[in-house]
Amino acid sequence: MPLALDLTGRVALVTGGAKGLGRGVTEALVAAGATVVTCSRSAAEPVPGTTHLLCDVRDPEAVSALVATVVGEHTRLDVLVNNAGGAPSAEAATASPRFHEKIVGLNLLSPLLVSQAANAVMQGQAGGGSIVNISSISASRPAPTIAAYAAAKAGLDSLTRSLAMEWGPRVRVNAIDVGLCRTEHTDDHYGGDESVARIERTIPLGRMARAEEVGHVAAFLASDLASYVSGARVACDGGGEPPVFLHI
Repeated sequence: MPLALDLTGRVALVTGGAKGLGRGVTEALVAAGATVVTCSRSAAEPVPGTTHLLCDVRDPEAVSALVATVVGEHTRLDVLVNNAGGAPSAEAATASPRFHEKIVGLNLLSPLLVSQAANAVMQGQAGGGSIVNISSISASRPAPTIAAYAAAKAGLDSLTRSLAMEWGPRVRVNAIDVGLCRTEHTDDHYGGDESVARIERTIPLGRMARAEEVGHVAAFLASDLASYVSGARVACDGGGEPPVFLHI
């Protein structure tokens, strides 16, 4: 029997799903047949065939209203991708407590908040649901200048395992530990084409990920092909980072 990754009839919510990495995830879910709603704090150009809503995922009332709107429009919620996150670089020694609080709130507490609202729907509907957390390889290695972000992502990986155990069997919860990924901001962030090329030469697969490739992993985890996968951390990092001693 041929294998098919088919999300036809599934309703998905992707936080931060209209830009950058999240847009690639959204496009992959749409290509697999899902009905997709995206959200962000500010207006964004939606992926064709999707609906974009405004929501600050750090605000409990806004999150409750967001999920209620999705369910009110589509009668169900089958897939949640917690993609919204990120952090500017900052030295841990001098960054303010407020800065660290905001970074941890966005990258750890917000996914928990949206997951709680989604789980309340998924537990009561036929077929349950699937939650995919977009994490980072920074969760498992030193990450100078983004220490609070890395700590939050480590927490998100831990949270993934705990929620999978707590919310099964109705809801599956998994994480994708994403490595370096090309987006519209890659050249600006890493200093231009030459710098990006040097970085890419250190990756075993020879390049950064494309956003849609991360989306393919998310679509797989959301689909019936992953029906027995829960509590997993899936590395999407091109083979990892070679040890420094290999380049000395």
